Amino acid sequence: MKLAAALIGMSLLMLAGGSAHAEGSDEIRIGQTLPYSGPASGFGAIGRTQEAFFEKVNAEGGINGRKVKFITLDDAYSPPKTVEQTRKLVEQEEVLMMFGSLGTATNSAVQRYLNAKKVPQLFVLSGATKWADPQKNPWTMPDMAAYESEGVVYAKYILQAKPNARIAILSQNDDFGRDYVAGFKRALGPKAASMIIAEASYETSAPTISSQLSTLKASGANVLFGVVLGKFTSQMVKGVAEIGWKPELFFVPTSASSISFLEPAGLDNAVGLISSSNQKDTMDPQWVDDPGVKEYFAFMKRYMPAADLSNSNYAAGYHYATLLMTVLKGCKDDISRDNIMRQAASLKDVKLPLLLPGMAVTTGPDDYLPFQQLQLRRFNGKSWVGFGDVLDDR
Repeated sequence: MKLAAALIGMSLLMLAGGSAHAEGSDEIRIGQTLPYSGPASGFGAIGRTQEAFFEKVNAEGGINGRKVKFITLDDAYSPPKTVEQTRKLVEQEEVLMMFGSLGTATNSAVQRYLNAKKVPQLFVLSGATKWADPQKNPWTMPDMAAYESEGVVYAKYILQAKPNARIAILSQNDDFGRDYVAGFKRALGPKAASMIIAEASYETSAPTISSQLSTLKASGANVLFGVVLGKFTSQMVKGVAEIGWKPELFFVPTSASSISFLEPAGLDNAVGLISSSNQKDTMDPQWVDDPGVKEYFAFMKRYMPAADLSNSNYAAGYHYATLLMTVLKGCKDDISRDNIMRQAASLKDVKLPLLLPGMAVTTGPDDYLPFQQLQLRRFNGKSWVGFGDVLDDR
């Protein structure tokens, strides 16, 4: 009977073990899914940087005396694979939290599961508006400016710089594309109906987008807003050049602006491209003496010496990791899932090494958007150069 009671007790402990182990351990176990293969594999640089970042953190004594175990797995930007890998991280690896996983459809596939398990789904790499809904999903928080907000910023600039524009839109046929277009049209207001003269979309499974580009060019549009991602960025920039289309204003989302996506299209073809950011372009000479940028380069030289520093995904990985560090340090001795979310939702005027001047991170229990400010920037053939004022969705 004593043996039976002991076995029952052990079974109960095992059933409750995931949370108890994750929260009571001297090790902070962090999980992540990213596309290290597939059409969005260029974003894998983010996770590789964060692996190196936490290696540095551990070498310097960890966070509040705890070492970090960072486990990043390939989901190939495929929702079923994201589900499989996330379950593995939570149920087998017993991670304390998920951090910085990429994609709207991929994170959507695991959002309900993680919230039901009360596992923080922190700093999601997607700007879909649904990530910032603390009433419905209190365990999910985004790490990017909302896609709708970014769409608003581009539309405001067009109204100011080219009020008689004839606009064509190419968008990915999912929540990612729809959110951008919704914000863009909202900011154009009543003028949207007359200014937008052509729209086309594509599926992420499509081999090319050449037919859509030809159709949009034939519309006579002189402004192109391309809501694209990954390899479709390269295809769009190269495709527009190949058909001899020269839009007077040509926009791509922040998430499509990495040099790694522009290089296959030819950097000369990307000159004049407009995007936005809240992050310093580490390759821009104006930041050469900036302490935050110098700190980043020192880190890269020591921990990732073979990395292509012109690839902004490395800087993005570092940028998001410094934000997570702020949250974890704020937890002090209480590294529980509840306290992690409490700290993430109580950031006030936080400055980060690579955040643009004049910007800060602020969150609250009813405000889950860490980044709500952006600055427009234009590609000059080598790097992105910021212009204009800091803008927001107001």
